[in-house]
Amino acid sequence: MIPSFAQIRGALVAAVLASGLSACASLPPPTAELAEAQQAIARASDADAEQYAAQDLASAREALSRAQAAMTAGRDDDARNLALAADADADLAHARSRAAQLDAQVAQRRAEITQLQQRLDQEGGR
Repeated sequence: MIPSFAQIRGALVAAVLASGLSACASLPPPTAELAEAQQAIARASDADAEQYAAQDLASAREALSRAQAAMTAGRDDDARNLALAADADADLAHARSRAAQLDAQVAQRRAEITQLQQRLDQEGGR
């Protein structure tokens, strides 16, 4: 049996509608990812990453800037990926900054212990 024009037209309309619906089901713009990256950069800055992890923080800021430009240009997938990279770089900057601060505190405590041991040795030798 040969399909009629009405059947072919109906199949084409259904295909076009399905295609249109799948386009509507694509991912939303990456505004949440951009906001999360901005917050991660702020956390890293608050943790003195400028001092202890400047390169990682600069990389995060650069990726965020590129993500914003990609979103403005309508390249949502690129914007999403760049925002996720910015978030990761900022988290790394935060972690390295906190590690450096903790290392400094440990060094300070060790110096204090050494001073106390020296005082005890001097008082014991009197």
